[in-house]
Amino acid sequence: MNSLTEPAEPEPDASVARPPLVRELLLVVGLFLVYKFGRQLANGHTAEAFRNADDVWHLERAAHLPGEGLVQGVLLHSDTAVHVANTYYATVHFPATLGLLVFLYLRRPRHYVWTRRVLAALTAAALALHLTFPLAPPRMLGAAHLVDTAQVYGPSVYAAKPDTDTMANQFAAMPSLHFGWALMVAVGLIVATRSKWRWLWLLHPLVTLLVVVGTANHYWLDAIVATALLGAALAVIRLPHTVTGRGIGRHLLPVPARPVAVAETRGAPASAPWSPRPALRTPPDSLSASDVLARMPLRIPVQVSPTPGSTSAATAPQLVTSGSVR
Repeated sequence: MNSLTEPAEPEPDASVARPPLVRELLLVVGLFLVYKFGRQLANGHTAEAFRNADDVWHLERAAHLPGEGLVQGVLLHSDTAVHVANTYYATVHFPATLGLLVFLYLRRPRHYVWTRRVLAALTAAALALHLTFPLAPPRMLGAAHLVDTAQVYGPSVYAAKPDTDTMANQFAAMPSLHFGWALMVAVGLIVATRSKWRWLWLLHPLVTLLVVVGTANHYWLDAIVATALLGAALAVIRLPHTVTGRGIGRHLLPVPARPVAVAETRGAPASAPWSPRPALRTPPDSLSASDVLARMPLRIPVQVSPTPGSTSAATAPQLVTSGSVR
């Protein structure tokens, strides 16, 4: 995973503080439980779910979408391929999404908050659609002539009879959160990393799409609606920007040592965050260099040459002040 997620340069959100771990755990678990038990409210609408399934099937044929049996026919050529597809459907969905959140929380806190918000919005929209538009999956639709691969080949996460299933709502096919979450996993990792291999994460939603359709758990339209809902969530919930030293947010001016006080009077210009160092000025009572030298009492020893017949005292050196020297 490191080769696909390792950034080529330091990320701008490396210094962003992580949200409190306990709060995030409670929030994520709470959202999951609300969604899990909220889907149960759609149980019991069997007749409506099958009517909607007929409408979706005929709409796909009118739109000339390929039949779901085309993908399933490829899987049915190999028992191993069918078993792998069923296992992928049952085991990859939640761990992949949880792994994305854990990775972003530890390495990209800013992207984690954004991804969690997008996933929450996508899941809430999906729950609203599950409650208002119950839909039987194609494996239950007689007109589709598809095989319930999970019940025939295993493993299966659903009960054999939808009415007796207390753990999952089998009439919540649209949208496909298997595909919606898988697509967000790819988008989140592509946006949060800088590796040249990061685009390979798109293989995850592609494989998920083939799996959910090939196992007859979802229609093509289920994935199309999930993509539309995710696109709307991404358009509304934007990734917050950070100020970096390499971008346009580089500090061009030195940061003041303490906050600048706000001007109290309306319209008064705010003081500058720093003041230039005052130039050296000469005090008004200062002396020039020539004045200093003139006032300095210099004593210069002068040797007087003796004249014939002078006394010895005349030969002694005399001290002459600077004012007497001509």
